[in-house]
Amino acid sequence: MRRLRITTILLCSIFLFFACGNPDTTASEEMPVAKAQQGGPDVEAKLAELGITLPEVSPPVANYVNAVQTGNLIFMAGKGPSKPEGGYITGKLGQDLTEEEGYAAARQAAIVQLAALKAEIGDLNRVKRVVKVLGMVNATPEFTNHPEVINGFSDLMVEVFGDKGRHARAAVGMGSLPRNIAVEIEMIVEVE
Repeated sequence: MRRLRITTILLCSIFLFFACGNPDTTASEEMPVAKAQQGGPDVEAKLAELGITLPEVSPPVANYVNAVQTGNLIFMAGKGPSKPEGGYITGKLGQDLTEEEGYAAARQAAIVQLAALKAEIGDLNRVKRVVKVLGMVNATPEFTNHPEVINGFSDLMVEVFGDKGRHARAAVGMGSLPRNIAVEIEMIVEVE
């Protein structure tokens, strides 16, 4: 009985040693293991693979900030589809723009939103989950394919973040948007 108890104690000690790791290991040595356990692609490498260069982040045009962090959540202000050469993708879906052009505008808004998020948190690999997206589509009353347009944003989040990019979402039509932009999209992100 005593031998069984000693064996059990030894086995538990060995298990705890390997489960907890070497106490001399520094935090920086543990970092690659932790990052590998998080799963998902390296975001910067994925952006490069997709041929995406994040633009410079513009300061807000009114009395607001690009992002607010509370705890591990980042609430991102709405962003429109800024073109790399300047200006915005503008127009009303169902009148000036096709569904495909709206999809491209939403994808461009996603790139702008990623740039603003990176400016806020420094490293996009810190993203634990894209939690919620609100997509607003500048549309005629007859246009009803808002989800297909906002898929331009959602599809890019999943391409970049993998399963961590899958999110809850609303895609709604608006009678107008600021400066006649085609879409405006905001999101909530959880970070490590």
